[in-house]
Amino acid sequence: MRCPFCDNEETQVKDSRPSEDGAVIRRRRSCPACEQRFTTFERVNLREMTVVKQGGRRQPFDRDKIMRSMQIALQKRPVDLETIDQTVSRVVRKFEKSGEADIQASDIGRAVMEELRDIDPIGYVRYASVYKDFNDLNDFLKELQSVNTGG
Repeated sequence: MRCPFCDNEETQVKDSRPSEDGAVIRRRRSCPACEQRFTTFERVNLREMTVVKQGGRRQPFDRDKIMRSMQIALQKRPVDLETIDQTVSRVVRKFEKSGEADIQASDIGRAVMEELRDIDPIGYVRYASVYKDFNDLNDFLKELQSVNTGG
């Protein structure tokens, strides 16, 4: 692992710990050249996936995009970063296990909404308002009603 501070190619692992769900290994590293410390995270990547957008455009699957969109939806909500990260890992694993190399963007959006519904109803409605492209207050009201009735 290259040092992000001085670009030295040799760094030392000082500590390794698995995450709570065992999907990620957190490593504390040290650079012998500049003596800086930094953290890396190691995740299993079962396959390379491509996201197929609505217009047919294709782009590499990016876990961080899901993470950012969930963080925005859950901004100022009582949901910690670790819960969000574990949720993103569940969504990613779902698609990796599917065996499909091409993933529809709409499928990713639906999977995120399913997870958000269980985590935080307000975050769910925020995400749904963007994903479902709400146009007016009635769209919000219909979605709120579906959250309250569990459907």
